[in-house]
Amino acid sequence: MKIDFAKLQYQYQLYKNEIDEAIQKVLNHGKYIMGPEVNELEENLSKFTGAKNSITCGSGTDALILAMMALDIKPGDEIITTPFTFIATAETIAFLGAKPVFVDIDEITYNIDPKKIEEKITSKTKGIISVSLYGQPSDLDEINEIAKKHNLFHIVDGAQSFGATYKEKAEVHFCNIYTTSFFPAKPLGCFGDGGAVLTNNDELAIKIKMLRVHGQNKRYHHKYIGMGARMDTIQCAIVNVKLKYYDKDLKLRQEVAKRYTEKLKNLDIVLPTIKDDRTSAFAQYSIRVKNRDEIQKKLKEAGIPTAVHYPMPLHLQECFSYLGYKKGDFPISEKISNEIMSLPMNPYVSEDEKGYISSTLKDFVK
Repeated sequence: MKIDFAKLQYQYQLYKNEIDEAIQKVLNHGKYIMGPEVNELEENLSKFTGAKNSITCGSGTDALILAMMALDIKPGDEIITTPFTFIATAETIAFLGAKPVFVDIDEITYNIDPKKIEEKITSKTKGIISVSLYGQPSDLDEINEIAKKHNLFHIVDGAQSFGATYKEKAEVHFCNIYTTSFFPAKPLGCFGDGGAVLTNNDELAIKIKMLRVHGQNKRYHHKYIGMGARMDTIQCAIVNVKLKYYDKDLKLRQEVAKRYTEKLKNLDIVLPTIKDDRTSAFAQYSIRVKNRDEIQKKLKEAGIPTAVHYPMPLHLQECFSYLGYKKGDFPISEKISNEIMSLPMNPYVSEDEKGYISSTLKDFVK
């Protein structure tokens, strides 16, 4: 059996007629930048999440930059975040001249450990960026309590978690700004790059809308230094179609995860743990194994693709060497990065595929 990790083409075929029609509509009206589908998607994102404001943008990376620009992050400011995430979380902090300050993760959820945050706060600390890794929200109440106590902002990097809930609400209701990504392999993806910034703060929303079009408040009049960070109309049209089916796709992802857990629970591996007060969008189904490289090689030979999210924590990346961190500074992140392995995850993993993946893994994990 040869298995497709994300089944993007399979999904396209499911919604092909509607997607093709939506793309053709854009080609017909010719409004490729800020066409009507952009506003339509923003309204639909707000309906889906209950957010007061949704602003589309060019990528999940752009979303983080726009969020921090709206919050007036300046060179020399410090922002606390996790070293166990995709580089964009900390890269965008550094891009704006601020300093990423890393805090180790919780060994169960792989998200930032709130108990370790306060010791890293200084007079230069301006905010916290939590990451909803693999689709599961962080301990948002605990983080918000710390943020309130120290007058810090809280951004949720939800690049992997759109549709997840915390205490039965979307994450946007537990932070100043929520950002997400529509990269093709995300749970809700377009056919290129795209992202969004969601907030319940009207003033921040107005500023973000200006920042994404070069700080412009009316044509050729610029209130802020901004950037070109618009999401293409065609990409918005595609996400509008997919969003109609997203509730169903989320439930299917969660069912795939549940079946994986049932089939793998007796093996000598660590399975994902989702806390009772939240749901995961299951961007990934990531397990921890010993001898990962060997197991990956055997699974590949059996036609089963895997991925590692992520093989090296950010504090050990060459680009962040100037921060002065060293090996051993964040032992949990380092441990997890040596063991983590993602199995094929999408809404359409068949029962036969789940059975084949599980039985093959059982043969290799002794």
